[in-house]
Amino acid sequence: MSIGNEAMVRAPLSEAELERRRGRPWSLRVVAAENIGPHLRRVRLTADNLDGFAPRPGQEIVLQLPQPDGEVARRHYTIRNFDPASRMIDVDFVLHGAAAPGVRWALEARPGQAIDIRGPRGRIALNPAADWHLFTGDETAIPAIFGMVEAMQANEAAHVLVEIGGDADKVALDAKAKVSLTWLSRNGAKPGPSRILLDAVERFALPSGAGHAIIIGETSNVRAQRHHLLARGMTRQQIYSEGYWRPGRVGGHDHVED
Repeated sequence: MSIGNEAMVRAPLSEAELERRRGRPWSLRVVAAENIGPHLRRVRLTADNLDGFAPRPGQEIVLQLPQPDGEVARRHYTIRNFDPASRMIDVDFVLHGAAAPGVRWALEARPGQAIDIRGPRGRIALNPAADWHLFTGDETAIPAIFGMVEAMQANEAAHVLVEIGGDADKVALDAKAKVSLTWLSRNGAKPGPSRILLDAVERFALPSGAGHAIIIGETSNVRAQRHHLLARGMTRQQIYSEGYWRPGRVGGHDHVED
């Protein structure tokens, strides 16, 4: 092996670093669960002591979901909202199939039910130095996008492009920032690889000043939008992109950096 290739081999992560990346463990309990749309269910969680639980807007937790076969399914879900005063954590679940462990758990969640999690975790973050922000994603990205936009200040500008199944999937956004929100309907078609968001990004006129884009959702759609913004002159440092899901993948996220 050449020296150049050896330099590219990453050293194995220490157990301490692996533990840090997994996130701190917490034991929570369900306070309430309700549908807030035809395909979106909110579960409210709490614990007696949440000292040290300090998520950034858009970060996630990893639910540890016991399965009938004795295994544990680990599923990533965005923290839609956290109120430290009341110790309440809201997590929204897209109802895309009752067979999925996270969806099944959300549908069956009852007050008092216990759930173990890890987190908060994730590299996603608002860039306070940006003159404007672009957010794009499908319905799986709504909790992260809306959570971040609602954390922005009144003098900040957000441009939001969200793909949904239909008009019934629109949800309320309560933001102080100057927001341009565009809903992009699939008109009932199933979610998956498509040009819906890419076409919208291609039509989007980049404002003046230094921008920052957060692109999340189906992996191939995220990658296409990232490539387009890079081709238009945005730098890699100006784009955060993550695949929340892709057809055939079970659990986990894709870090889209190419």
